[in-house]
Amino acid sequence: MSMPITASASADVARENAVFRKVVRRIVPFLVLCYIVSYLDRVNVGFAKLQMADDLGFSEAAYGLGAGLFFIGYFLFEVPSNLMLQRVGARTWIARIMISWGLVSGSFMFVHNEAMFYVLRFLLGAAEAGFYPGVILYCTYWFPSHRRARVIALFMSAIPVAGIFGNPLSGWIMDRFQGVNGWEGWQWMFLLEAIPALLIGVATLFYLDNSVRSAKWLTDEEKAVVERAIAQDAAHQTVHGRVWDAFREPKVWLMCLIYFCFVMGQYALTFWMPTFVESTGIEGNLAIGLLSAVPFLAALVTMNLLGRSADKRRERRWHLVVPSLMGAVGFSLAAGWAGSTALSLVALSIAAAGVLTCAPLFWSLPTAFLGGTAAAVGLAAINSVGNLAGFVSPYMIGALKDATGSTSVPMYVLALSLVVGAAAVLTTDKHVVNR
Repeated sequence: MSMPITASASADVARENAVFRKVVRRIVPFLVLCYIVSYLDRVNVGFAKLQMADDLGFSEAAYGLGAGLFFIGYFLFEVPSNLMLQRVGARTWIARIMISWGLVSGSFMFVHNEAMFYVLRFLLGAAEAGFYPGVILYCTYWFPSHRRARVIALFMSAIPVAGIFGNPLSGWIMDRFQGVNGWEGWQWMFLLEAIPALLIGVATLFYLDNSVRSAKWLTDEEKAVVERAIAQDAAHQTVHGRVWDAFREPKVWLMCLIYFCFVMGQYALTFWMPTFVESTGIEGNLAIGLLSAVPFLAALVTMNLLGRSADKRRERRWHLVVPSLMGAVGFSLAAGWAGSTALSLVALSIAAAGVLTCAPLFWSLPTAFLGGTAAAVGLAAINSVGNLAGFVSPYMIGALKDATGSTSVPMYVLALSLVVGAAAVLTTDKHVVNR
């Protein structure tokens, strides 16, 4: 006697959920670990600034320019990098990316002038280019769109986790190793924090699988469940057969604008958080590190709650608009509360919870309509153009801080950027993205 249709369908859903839980457990924690290391090596220059700027005589604008030059290298090499990932496989290419950025990151300990600082920041961006959009592309191989917001939110938990643990760690290294072997604390920080990228890069070669079909830890039945879900999801995408077709898709350029607005706020926080906290009167690198971890803790909770909610309700737009407006409010409050450490931390926590939540939820939009060969180009293009804000944002803050002696004006500019991003999100077609 056959089972009732409803009971059978319920059993299929339960089976599919179990398979995807297994996939999450296998893939996501390792990718999170990779991104924690990546993000720490990308933004630890914000902590190095507390000593390095004085030691080497850098102005605020010079630091901001150097911090932002990372994204010029990132922009130029990101699309080619993502195409190479698609050609040679995620395992080999992600390992190459991590090992090369670890070598460049460690080289920062030898910086002795502005020119060398600028060159190494550019090379770090070129080395790391393709990692983030490569992982987003890799997730489309394993997860259908209605499961992706939660997965990407888990992956991007690496950003606040890097802040929660990385900021105190960086402060401790700089204080503890100051003067050891005749080196400054910031030199030790660059050296020690580069080592994990090299080790995990080698581990990637043995751990990641390039495709569902090559995953030995899945049974044939489980592989069929995943491949069927991916195939059903792909039926709703715009499949581009040629690489450059993505650039003729108007929605891709809208995504670039939205992501640019959100990245403005994201890198303002990650590059300048130690300086924001120090400006409230806090002294000591470890104390600054511990306090600057608080906003990232608020972001960690918020991004995962909203990521889960977006997938459960299959609603994308308002789950993105609300945190972007939270970020705008947080930056505006921070501008007015700069004289109080406690109030500044509250404002920065609101800003971080909003801004850092935008990024994982954003990627549910372009992955909902991009497919085929051009998906690799489209995702990389969106990420690279959007990440040009990573160049604009720190340089803008440094220049305005030099000109005005205050962080209030750049805070208001960041708030405006987030409002523009929220408005742009509401122009997207809910029938396309709400899946």
